[in-house]
Amino acid sequence: MDYWNSTAETMPRERLESWRWRRLSRALDHARRSSPFWNARIPEGITSLADYTARMPLLYKADLLAAEEQAPPYGTWPSLDPSLGVRHHQTSGTSGNPPVRTFDTERDWVWCVDTFCTALYANGVRPHHKGMVCFGYGLLAGFWGMHYALERMGCTVFPSGGLDSRTRVRLLVDQRIEVLGLTPSYAMRLIETAREMGVDLAREANVRIILAGAEPRSDFTTRTIEEAFGARVFNAAGTTEFGGVFMFECPSRRNACHINEQSCFDEVLHPETMQPVGYGEEGVRVTTGLSREGIQLFRHWTEDVVVRRPHTECGCGRTWDFYDGGILRRVDDMRKIRGVSVTPVMIEDVVRSFDEVNEFQSSIRTVRGLDTVHVRVDAGELAGPAADALCGRIAEEFKREIGIRPVVELAPAGSLPRSQWKAARLHDERVLVSHG
Repeated sequence: MDYWNSTAETMPRERLESWRWRRLSRALDHARRSSPFWNARIPEGITSLADYTARMPLLYKADLLAAEEQAPPYGTWPSLDPSLGVRHHQTSGTSGNPPVRTFDTERDWVWCVDTFCTALYANGVRPHHKGMVCFGYGLLAGFWGMHYALERMGCTVFPSGGLDSRTRVRLLVDQRIEVLGLTPSYAMRLIETAREMGVDLAREANVRIILAGAEPRSDFTTRTIEEAFGARVFNAAGTTEFGGVFMFECPSRRNACHINEQSCFDEVLHPETMQPVGYGEEGVRVTTGLSREGIQLFRHWTEDVVVRRPHTECGCGRTWDFYDGGILRRVDDMRKIRGVSVTPVMIEDVVRSFDEVNEFQSSIRTVRGLDTVHVRVDAGELAGPAADALCGRIAEEFKREIGIRPVVELAPAGSLPRSQWKAARLHDERVLVSHG
């Protein structure tokens, strides 16, 4: 097994713990000296990792937004003068909250790209490969790091920010591109586009490695993408607040997403008691950044639901623990509908299992006093009795798998939005409806 940084990735756990405490201690000192926000939050005299988790308060997104409001755009949060930043990124704000804005110094950007190199090298990317990253090259941090990581690794990169889906499909085929980065939703869009063009991606293209991140995906979606491209799909995740990749899937064990423990110190806490949970138990990921100098992050409550497993259960030789299945869901994604817990991934797993469906959207509405799931599906030119039958079969499968019966209706072909970024698949419209 090859590693991007063998010293860091195979460091014995005792040495790793000691090394991380030294990194954290320096990070805390820097933040206390340089950031008004952190100076007011960091307790004096923290002496160990255990002392840190016991005394350092949790950080919520609302705390960051409040700090930014005090002195836009970055507020009292930064630990360095923002004029030292060489890049600006921000979150999408799709949750209805204002976006969180961050910047990277030159040193921070080098580190961010290195976290992507760690992930890509683990996934099998090598200097001779050709790579393409499908995203809009806008303010979202997203796949910027992957683009520059491919360059640093010596790959040939094909920038595709301004290209439409048909041009990207043709580029994949003509240039024999082996590495592809995109969201699972956009991967499904490329598959749909290729079929419309009469292109068999598995046979005519040369994609071998797909990094599909930025949003949760169902197992069915993963299998569909792999079969359509004839490639292995890997998972990875990072956040704008953290600034780099904090986990990546290991080829040695399916769904084992190693935590980048040289760059972050992660805890898994019970969502209600806020106490640590053990290996194999679900909890919420709380992360601390160890490497960034401009924007620092300490005990950030991420809303990500994970199950942590010990590194010894993966055969790759890394000493970094892993999340089994990556990010399982987000706490704020869960919706209670007539007493049943429903997430977007659960809905996707049902709807994507029908080959006729090209795209879908779902919403929760109040109908005659009852919360009801509405699912709109794009099934191309399907119409008449065949379309009615499809809607009926989806409703039956939904009821069987999830426990409630939705309203399923056909949308005109091509009418549902396709996104290069995070797809908004479940819209909660109950508040809108109740207010008339």
